[in-house]
Order: sequence, then C-alpha cells, then structure tokens
Amino acid sequence: MGNQTSQSELILLGLSELKDSQILAFLLILLIYVATLVGNLLIVFLVVSDFHLHTPMYFSLGNLSVLDIFTSSISTSHLSFDIFTGNRLISYPTCISQVFFFTWFGSIEFLILNLMSYDRYVAICHPLCYMTMMSIRSCVQIAFFSWLFRFVCCFVHTFMTLRLAFPDHTTIIPGLFCELFQLLRLSCSDTYLNYLLLYVDTVGVGVTSSFVTFLSYGYIFKTILKIKMKEGRRKAYSTCSSHLMVVFIFYGTGFFNYFHPKTKDSLAGRLVSLFYTVVTPLLNPIIYSLRNRDLKGALQKTLQNCLHAMNYH
Repeated sequence: MGNQTSQSELILLGLSELKDSQILAFLLILLIYVATLVGNLLIVFLVVSDFHLHTPMYFSLGNLSVLDIFTSSISTSHLSFDIFTGNRLISYPTCISQVFFFTWFGSIEFLILNLMSYDRYVAICHPLCYMTMMSIRSCVQIAFFSWLFRFVCCFVHTFMTLRLAFPDHTTIIPGLFCELFQLLRLSCSDTYLNYLLLYVDTVGVGVTSSFVTFLSYGYIFKTILKIKMKEGRRKAYSTCSSHLMVVFIFYGTGFFNYFHPKTKDSLAGRLVSLFYTVVTPLLNPIIYSLRNRDLKGALQKTLQNCLHAMNYH
C-alpha cells in the first residue's frame, strides 16, 4: 500500500483543552525550556572546561545533559509554536523528524544511565580496581558506539514508518508531538513488522538496560549495608544518590508514559508526557548541582575566575 499521508492532514492534539490558559501554558513551558538549556549547557561547559571533571562519571553526565537539551528542544519547540499561534497542523516531514530524533535520543539515554550505574557499581563495590575497570577512553568508545548503534536502529524504525499509509482525511495525533507508537496506532497499513522490530528493540535495549541498571544498584546497596561505620555508609550513598534520583524519575515517568499508551488520549496522560519530556530534563541539572560537591566547586571556581577577569579589566 502506498503512502497516503500527503493526502491527509496531521493535527497534534497538544494541550488544546486548556483554551483559557494558553498564554500561561506558553510562558511556563518557555520558562522551563530556557532554564533547561541554561542548566544543562552549564553542566556541559563545566565538564569540558574543568580538568578535575574529566572522569568517566562526569563524561557520562555531560552526555546526559546533551541528550536532555536535544530531547527538550524536540518536545518543546513545536508545542510552544502550536500554543502561541493556535495552529496545531504539523507537516508529515516534521512529524517523521520528531519520531526519528526523539526515538534516537530517548533510547541513548537508557544506555548512558546504564553506563553511569555501572560506573557507580565499580566505584563502590570495587574501588581498588576502579582505575583499571573504568577509564575515560573506554567511556568515550562506549558512548560513541551507543550513539552510532541507536542511530542505525532508529533509522530502520523511521524507514519502516515511511512505508505506512494513513487515512485519507484529517488524522489527529493524541499527543504533544509525534511518537512512533502513535503513528503505528493510527496507520491503516499492516504494522505487524513495525511492531515486531519495535518490541525486539525495546526488549534488547530498554529492558536489558533497566535490568543492568537495577542489578548494579542491588549490588551497590548490598555493599553499602556491609559497611559498619555510619560515616562510611553515608559517603558511599552520597556518591550515587544523585544518579539514583535521576534513574527513578526517568524510569518512573517513562514507564507510566509508555506502558499506559491509552492515557495519552486524555489530558491527564498528556500532562504526564509533558512532565516526562519537558520537566525531567530540567530536574537532572538541578539534582546534580545541588547534591554534587565537585560540580558546585567547579561552578564556584568558574565564577571566581569570571569575577577576577572582570575586575582585572
């Protein structure tokens, strides 16, 4: 069956029910987006510029911040435009681009969080072997492979989506932006192969990464409980508490968002999706900046250098 999307109109449902609060919603989303950009760009800048942060953990954190910037930009840009103009139409190329990039960046985040959890596992459970088991070079190689591997996989998903046909009339997408599952649900083509590839990929990346992440923390907590000194347990927990909070927020909102797809047809479901895609990228830099002494120290040193340079001139 040929692609019939060019004969139909794609309309994002977005936050259309909030007719009396459109301006407030636009300003709030714009404020969150700007704060997300500033917070995550600051973390990337600190990780790149401060030599003391050139470690596997902060390299992974820098990758996570880059992903948060991209993910937030994808989900926020068109939504803000729709709210501001009231025009909820979206072109098919734009819709497909959103599907590709959001699937790509979202799936990489699983792998980066997985790498960070393994890093914490080695640091707490095998501290004497940390320098041999973890290195910045190996982390760069793993990150590069993750970005490349997920690019290929998401390109295949997107290519398979291009062969689908849609109804020959206005098609309403019940979401804030275009997602792969939504297009598969709305298509009038045979989507068996699309779903098969998607489920295989989900199990291979999502489920496996989740298992490794929570298994790592199982060993971490087991090791912490064996520490007899209270101060030692506190220090061990503080090294992974920030990442653990990010993991719970990411997996908690993500599982609700994707394992209850029917809720997206409701406003409440789309508000949960809004939290997952817009608010969560803002929480990550807040959590790390408030609870991480190395980042706070790097930020303080950067501010002092800036003030010194200003006073010098």
